[in-house]
Amino acid sequence: MAVDPMERTEQARELMYSRLPSVNELLRAPELRGDVDAYGHDRVVVAIREQLQGVRRQIASGEIASEGLQPAIGSIAQHVRELIRRGPEYSLKPVINATGVVLHTNLGRAPLSEAALAHVVEVARDYCNLELDLESGERSKRDVHAERLVLRVLGIAEEEIGRWSVTVVNNCAAATFLALNTLAERREVVVSRGELVEIGGGFRIPEILEKSGAILREVGTTNRTRAADYELAVTEQTALLLRVHQSNFSIEGFAERPSLAELVELAKTMGVPLFEDQGTGLIERLDELGVAGEPTLPESIAAGVDLVAASGDKLLGGPQCGLLVGRADLIARIRKNPLLRAFRVDKLTYAALEATLFEYVVGGGESLPLMKILSAPADEIEKRCCAIVESIHSANLIAVVVPVESMIGGGTAPSARLKSYAVSVRHAELGAGDLQKKLRCSDPPVIARIAEEAVLVDLRTVPVEMDEAVARVLERL
Repeated sequence: MAVDPMERTEQARELMYSRLPSVNELLRAPELRGDVDAYGHDRVVVAIREQLQGVRRQIASGEIASEGLQPAIGSIAQHVRELIRRGPEYSLKPVINATGVVLHTNLGRAPLSEAALAHVVEVARDYCNLELDLESGERSKRDVHAERLVLRVLGIAEEEIGRWSVTVVNNCAAATFLALNTLAERREVVVSRGELVEIGGGFRIPEILEKSGAILREVGTTNRTRAADYELAVTEQTALLLRVHQSNFSIEGFAERPSLAELVELAKTMGVPLFEDQGTGLIERLDELGVAGEPTLPESIAAGVDLVAASGDKLLGGPQCGLLVGRADLIARIRKNPLLRAFRVDKLTYAALEATLFEYVVGGGESLPLMKILSAPADEIEKRCCAIVESIHSANLIAVVVPVESMIGGGTAPSARLKSYAVSVRHAELGAGDLQKKLRCSDPPVIARIAEEAVLVDLRTVPVEMDEAVARVLERL
């Protein structure tokens, strides 16, 4: 009786599986004896199991046939040695951001400064005074490590500091939720229909309002809202007037929105606090860099907003966190909310935030990686692109320098574009999608974008010191 081909293939696979060496056999291999002594039994075992699993996957997929099994077995010990020397294969790893999107949410947004990294390591290495007042020996609030610096960076006068307070949570969405839950639970929050935005990850302002327990009161239309619309909506049930940063989009043409000054005046007249989800955390305007009209956090405070929420890892250039800056009485109420414990940040975030704020105090933030990326001259980026193209010697690769436009990203300045240059790459045998994947799976991973069937490696978001690594990856293609 004829044997079914699929059954024959399965039998061949089972035979190959049975021929694979055991973990103990490989541990006794002469090539690995020194590694067991140098790196420890457990670490070598993990590496062996990983390599054996890889061979099993190749057998299952048909990549390894019977005739190729012995060479594959023979190389296991060598691969184990390479894996051990390379160190752990972490899932979270550094990548080269060549997308041209400065605050790329998928890639971790703003890179941290050297000072922030050093302070994180310093604080993480041992114990620290996270909630301890060193002078009195009493327990303190962890916000003290950020509050005074935040207020100083925002330009609040020394005599006015007592009127303001700061608390830090894990992101801006958490800051907004916590403020609404504390100050407006079961009461109304008045917000323009044109500001009912969806932010990254599918989070929508109306849903955050609902989950916080606040009652949404929409005013105006999608494209036009006036101060009078807010005024007509205020009742005894109104807890807050809410202004939201228009994340990821802009409204142009037949549009109207009340100024922040108008809303501040209205809030004072009506006796209702004004809460602004400012979002970006921008400290100084970027008009000279071509990013016009993006409002700043100090401007909100100077205008008289009662409470402001902002992100730490966007245009502030620091770690992921959410800042709540506002009247001391409002922050005091928020600090009493039991949910604050669920949203608070750890010592590493405070360390990175504190060091980032110091950069603004001593140098206006110009030394932050984010600001260097935003201010990099386009002609310098072009020279770097040319150098990479000239270093590539491959018959299969066509690389040319092209002008492009970089984006801010992270839900900030959606209309802003930064002049830049990129290496446009095409491959004789690979399509743009396959080429992009090759770059993404390289070592180090290079994350690029596709335009007009070519892969664009935009150097605005690539540190200068990584140009050589990018060139090597492209050359290997």
